[in-house]
Amino acid sequence: MENPVIYIDIEKELITPSGKMNLIFKSEIASGELLALFGASGEGKTTLLRMLAGLTKPDKGIIKYGEKVWFDSDKGIHVAAQNRNIGFMFQDYALFPNMTIEGNIRFAQTIPDEEMVDQLLELFGLTGFRKQKPDKLSGGQKQRVALARALARKPDILLLDEPFSSLDYKMRLSIQKEIKKAYQFKQTTMIIVSHDPAEILRLAERIICIEDGAIVRTGTPKEVFADYEIITFE
Repeated sequence: MENPVIYIDIEKELITPSGKMNLIFKSEIASGELLALFGASGEGKTTLLRMLAGLTKPDKGIIKYGEKVWFDSDKGIHVAAQNRNIGFMFQDYALFPNMTIEGNIRFAQTIPDEEMVDQLLELFGLTGFRKQKPDKLSGGQKQRVALARALARKPDILLLDEPFSSLDYKMRLSIQKEIKKAYQFKQTTMIIVSHDPAEILRLAERIICIEDGAIVRTGTPKEVFADYEIITFE
């Protein structure tokens, strides 16, 4: 499939601290794009990633990847997460504590590829830690392992949910560079959730702003933040 486009047109009712909210999202995402979903907490950004990954079902709508239909409420289609070839990097790393670093990376592969494991360990500076367990690593090192594992299955799409939320400023900058490195390594389509404009300015090519469960603005980082009043969300 050449340059497949992700097409999303979905609705989902969410329960938030302030009550019910309808998430309504319709957009196309180009192959190889590095897109950011921007907005305050509780706007449905993480739920949107989970629906794209196949971990949560929309109430109605359609999700397509090129000519492949991943979800269609009218036709009763819901392709399982393991059949979508999507990598997902969670906020809390979600590493397996009893596996070595190389074991965590290898576990993500559907087809064993030791050369790929070696490449990822080298790419993220983890070669010297390959036989260690996650509890021996720093937060930044765990983030790099999580990123390497997400890339290990050679995903068509990589989803990053607030990947810097638990890191200090210096480590955030370091991991942002690692994500850029990963993007250049495979030109994988990446969708990152963030509420920090500075992070988005450093990473994204395009932004979709979500407010009250709806798209309120889209464009390049400079276009979106040129006259946008929000400096940061807490």
